[in-house]
This record gives sequence, C-alpha cells and structure tokens, in this order.
Amino acid sequence: MTRESKATLEKITALCKHRGFIYPSCDIYGGINGIYDTGPLGLMLKNNLKRAWKKFNNAQVDTILYMDGALIGSQALWEASGHISNFNDPMVDCLNCKHRYRTDEITLDGPCPHCGQTKWTEVRQFNMMFATNLGASSDQSSVAYLRPETAQTIFSQFKNIASSYRAKLPFGIAQIGKSFRNEITPKQFLFRLREFEQMELEWFCAPEEAHKFFELWRHARYNFYKTIGINPEHVRVRNHDKEELSHYSSATSDVEYLFPFGWKELEGIAYRGDFDLTQHSTFSKKDLSYFDEAAKRSYMPHVVESSVGVDRLFLVTMFEAYDEETIQDGDKEDTRVVLRFHPTIAPIKCAVLSLTKKQSDQARVLFTELKKAGIDTVFDEAGSIGKRYRRYDEIGVPYCITFDFDTEKDASVTIRERDSMKQERIAIADVQKYIHQKTTYKPEF
Repeated sequence: MTRESKATLEKITALCKHRGFIYPSCDIYGGINGIYDTGPLGLMLKNNLKRAWKKFNNAQVDTILYMDGALIGSQALWEASGHISNFNDPMVDCLNCKHRYRTDEITLDGPCPHCGQTKWTEVRQFNMMFATNLGASSDQSSVAYLRPETAQTIFSQFKNIASSYRAKLPFGIAQIGKSFRNEITPKQFLFRLREFEQMELEWFCAPEEAHKFFELWRHARYNFYKTIGINPEHVRVRNHDKEELSHYSSATSDVEYLFPFGWKELEGIAYRGDFDLTQHSTFSKKDLSYFDEAAKRSYMPHVVESSVGVDRLFLVTMFEAYDEETIQDGDKEDTRVVLRFHPTIAPIKCAVLSLTKKQSDQARVLFTELKKAGIDTVFDEAGSIGKRYRRYDEIGVPYCITFDFDTEKDASVTIRERDSMKQERIAIADVQKYIHQKTTYKPEF
C-alpha cells in the first residue's frame, strides 16, 4: 500500500541539501553511499525530536536513567550478544552486471532490476558489522567492532548502573547514540543507512510483570507520534507473527509509518526476556542478577525494549511536513512550498522581521530577548516581506513576527502563522510568552 503525497523522495532530498538540513557526506569528493552529514537546521530538528522522545518517555514511568556507551565494543561483547554469529543478511550478486542485492529486495526467479538478466549467484550470508583493530597489532586478539546497536552497552553496564544509582526495579536505562551497519544496499535517502543514530530504551522488570510493561510501552510508543504532529492515519502497530520473531524475543510489535513508498518500520518494541543479561552473565562469568529486597529473592530481570532511529524519524517528519500549495500573488499564481512541522519540533520557532530597516533596531531588541529566553529565533531585514515569508515557510518556521510602521505608535507587532497565513496583532511585551506557550513540547496525547 502506498499513499498519494506532494512529497517525493527526490523533493525531500533536494530540499534537505538546499536548505541545510542534510548533506551527502564527503560531498565534494562524490559522497559515500549510506552516510550523510547533518546541517544546522537538520541538527536543530533532530535535537528537538530527541528532547521530545526523552520527555515523553520520562512522563510514562517513574525512573529512566540515561547513559552514553562507547561506539567500539570488544569481540567478546559481540560474541555474547550473538551478533558475530547471527547478525547477517542473505545476499546475492547478479552474474551479468555484478550488482549486489539483499534477497528480500528481489525475486530470485525474476530478472535483475538493473540489467534484466536472470543470472544469480548462490545465496550467502553477509555479516553487517564493521570490524577494526585496536592498537598497533592486527592479529585476532586486537579485533573489535563498531556497535551495530546501542542496546548491548546498556546490558553490559546494567549491574554497574543499578548498583551506583541504587535503582529498584522496575526502571529503564536509555541512550541516544550512533550505530553502524555495513548495509548491502543503503537506499531511500535516510531510510537505510550505514551510519545512523538510535534512541533505545531498555525497561528492566520482574519476569511476572514483563507482559504488562510490554503492553504499556507498545501503546505509549504508538501514542508518542501524535504528540509530535504525525497524522494517526499514517501510523499503525503491527504485531510480529511467530515465524518473524527474533531468537531473543517472545513478542514484538513494530510501529510502522505509511511512507509514499509503502508501510515501513519506524520503531520496534520487543519483549526480550532475560536473554541478553543471561548471555552476558554466562560469557563474562559475572553475576548480573538482581536481588529484590522486597520479595527477598534474586532473579535475572526481564527486558522490554523500544528502539527508534533518529534519522528515520527525521525522514518521517519531513514527509509529514512537506506541502505545496498554489496561492495568489498579485495578479499571478505562485507555488508555496511549506514544511508544516509541529511547532514544538520545528528547528526555528520564530523569525523576527523588520518591514524596513527603520524598524531594525527595535526588532533586534526583541530578537535578543527571545534568544536569551532559549527560543530558537532568527532575525531578517533583507528583501520584500513576502519573499521572507516564503523563505521561512520553506524551512518550517511556525511564526513570523513583523515590526512595521505602526509598531512605534502602539508597541505591537504582527504575528503571522505559517500554516493558515493568518495574522494577528500582539503587544511586544506579550510576544515571548505567546511563542513559548505555542512551541513548548508537552508529552500529552
């Protein structure tokens, strides 16, 4: 199933580069497939999404602790987790044109999408971890790996964090950070990358409470997307069939988004049982069990995980926000490109504009006050007011504040709302409160 949208992958990719959201990494050298750099506006948007994720999760439960794990893990860590033996994708090559594919992307009975020939190699397994060597030697003892997920550093540090923080179950440990997967075929811009950022939460609880918390997080994580302005009709929860489940999971649900190219996974919620802590306890020969003082018993905690990619969520917000509309500009029609970000996640909350340079000094005073109040704001005095409105529509600024010829008389400004283009007059003294109320994230749905 696909949906009609004015946003195409090509339009989103072009806008992201043109307006400073996302750039191809090493762009002047031809780029690197599956790796991108984040520009100024993109970083602001990502930071707002991360803050919303943390605020929402914190509002659901009593205790979530945050950590920042290392990007490189020892071979022993990844042997225990099962990544060295199991983190594989099935792969084939076209014998004619040498193009390489994941087997779930093609039909082996059909022709190669690139050259049209039906000449395939045998299916083989490809491990997606990036290996490296630590120190000056390059033998087997120095092998380490860039992490393909953030979860394992949480599991390996569970005992230390629980002990140092004196945390009592149930509680969560979460982190936001980079992961690396040597994808066979990175594709669809930010949808599948080789270097990407994850937001992962591991919720630790008593075994008998695990199913209750799985349902809690399954529903909560679905509802999160409403709070950042994602259309509920474009989001669904799909439960995994038994044959789909990972070896560590007894229940998994995906939050899926309806991209223009179909329903695709956005976030996974998985009941991992005690698999990870048991594995690390066995391989490290360290006791990672938890002693429950209230119940006077020791047990291995069970885990409910939620995991969402920052880059994929970024792409969702771009598809969701992008719009084009025809408007009347004098005696001719014009196309307005607008990013309809929810005001709480918009990279820039407001633009302070002076109608002419005569109002610039007064406008700069308000601009400075808004910046000092922690509101992401820009100041602009160049060009016609209409062109400036279009410029800020295209990067998703929800409010434009204009100082005009009447400002000196009534100490008021005109605030223009991005989506409706409606304008209202408001006292300068009330602007900061107005913008703050409109753009502060609230974890409510």
